[in-house]
Amino acid sequence: MLNSIVVIINASAGLGYCGGWSAALAEKFRRHGVEPEILLAKSGEEMINRARQAVADKVTVVVAGGGDGTINCVASQLVGSDTHLGVLALGTLNHFAKDLNIPLDLDEAVAHAVTGKPLRVDVGEVNGRIFLNNSSLGIYPDLVRDREQQQKKFGRSKWHAFGRALFVVLRRFPFMRVRLTINGEEHLRRTPFVFIGNNEYLQGLTLGERERLDSGKLVMYVAQKPTRLALFRYAIHALFNRLSEARDFDVLTAAELEIDTRHRHLRVATDGEVTEMKPPLKYRSRAGALSVIAPGRTMTKGN
Repeated sequence: MLNSIVVIINASAGLGYCGGWSAALAEKFRRHGVEPEILLAKSGEEMINRARQAVADKVTVVVAGGGDGTINCVASQLVGSDTHLGVLALGTLNHFAKDLNIPLDLDEAVAHAVTGKPLRVDVGEVNGRIFLNNSSLGIYPDLVRDREQQQKKFGRSKWHAFGRALFVVLRRFPFMRVRLTINGEEHLRRTPFVFIGNNEYLQGLTLGERERLDSGKLVMYVAQKPTRLALFRYAIHALFNRLSEARDFDVLTAAELEIDTRHRHLRVATDGEVTEMKPPLKYRSRAGALSVIAPGRTMTKGN
């Protein structure tokens, strides 16, 4: 029986979460013999503060409800603690939940959060910022930044904003010169795209398909072929989460790596959220740093 459980829902996404929905969710937990504390959070700061307090209060399980960005936000405060993360996959893509075989159905996910067993998984970290799935720089953060500006400034739809953002990115031709330090070796590259996965993505970059999350390794994919046509293809593949179809990647694996450029700042995506960071970007795998209520797939060492 759980001693305590806190449920943090991202209510800022505008998906109709309200008092009635919250009461229905609480009843789903009660059916399994627990009385949850449910927070309908209106901001990332509110989610972070409640998760941090839950760890300080030694809450047994903190359940995060939302998309991958929400799961990241809550999990970042649980890393390195004995508080277990439960997941209600309420987003669109739900990569983290799928990779760990966590039920997507809400009733099943609630039952699993209460009755499931915890396992330890890795998290990635770049300059102190946590990512559960992946981090990237280059074309993807640029597209996200420009698309969001189009939506906020001009009220354009997501697809219209993406089209305008793609035009801007192609016109700017944003290739980077980077110095990659990995496994004691330096590699110089001119590339539109660098992708770092928390563990290995199957078939190259088929987002949402990792066989395990406990190898203690980061896998870096560096795109080659610096042409505008290649850049356009990378953008389309990134949009439809079909980067496995983009060819010509260097693939490098390590527990730690560093990326440096001459730029003073770089836009870096972590689980879809874009922030500016000052190079060098210091990446590392924090092996087994997060406890998750999840059945997993093949999470046994040596598989």
